[in-house]
Amino acid sequence: MEMKQIIQTQETENGPVRLPVDSETHTYDDWTIAYTKSHILKSVCVNDNACVRGDPACCELCVYNFTVDLPHLPDMVFHKNVLTICHKGGARLEFNPMDALKLVRNEKLDLKVACSDEWKESRPAADTQEKVKPFDWSFTTEYKGTVNERVRVESTDQKIDMFKLMKREPIYFYHDLTLFEDELHDHGISVLSVKVRVMPSGFYVLLRFFLRVDHVLIRINDTRFHYEKGNDYILREYTHRQAKVEQLKHVPPALFTSPNEIAELLPVISKVTEKLTILAEEEADATAKEGSSV
Repeated sequence: MEMKQIIQTQETENGPVRLPVDSETHTYDDWTIAYTKSHILKSVCVNDNACVRGDPACCELCVYNFTVDLPHLPDMVFHKNVLTICHKGGARLEFNPMDALKLVRNEKLDLKVACSDEWKESRPAADTQEKVKPFDWSFTTEYKGTVNERVRVESTDQKIDMFKLMKREPIYFYHDLTLFEDELHDHGISVLSVKVRVMPSGFYVLLRFFLRVDHVLIRINDTRFHYEKGNDYILREYTHRQAKVEQLKHVPPALFTSPNEIAELLPVISKVTEKLTILAEEEADATAKEGSSV
């Protein structure tokens, strides 16, 4: 196994200290795992709201607004935070905020809470020139990552072996990226993040959407990915958990702010496991032809 990783350090009186970097690449067997990260998306059009859809000079904010088509974006969109996992044969798995926000429902939210009116009133005037159209202001997304045509997705009865993942192994590579976050006008939090961990036995990814609406509900959409060395597939497991706060009276409120601790205390609403098979070039071409003929 070859590992490639550039780490910048700075000498201090206590020895070398790793410096923050905005990108890293790690090679594991036939896979290349990389991330990029940067500042949050600007909240104001740099062209004084003169951007036109499809114009190459369109600013980053307007590109997002035209593509995502929501009345408002989360307070913090880390538009350049992207995690990619690529196989040497061309298969690609990616995690990015734009594809996640495309799955937010642009329709009236069935979640009735008092803070929704306060949320509208807190937005800049530019965002409310027209009345804010009903949409899921909790930014709930069922995003499960983005795959290309070299990946075949199918249902499976196989399960991710969490006991294997709990086994102590050296960590070759680890990183945690926030894709977007909104504090719901101080009435909770909505955040999407992705973590990757590479070990001798394979790699593991956790894509997590966490929503807490204070005094109302807690929701977690987890998508786990596990690749075991030697396999030609990745297992993907999506779990939707949710509970109203009134159902969690037995839970210490301090846990409400800890996704890792509260997750196991929430009832599972739905769960789906899929196999992501890595296709050879000829298999991908055949699959594409079948799809076009349907």
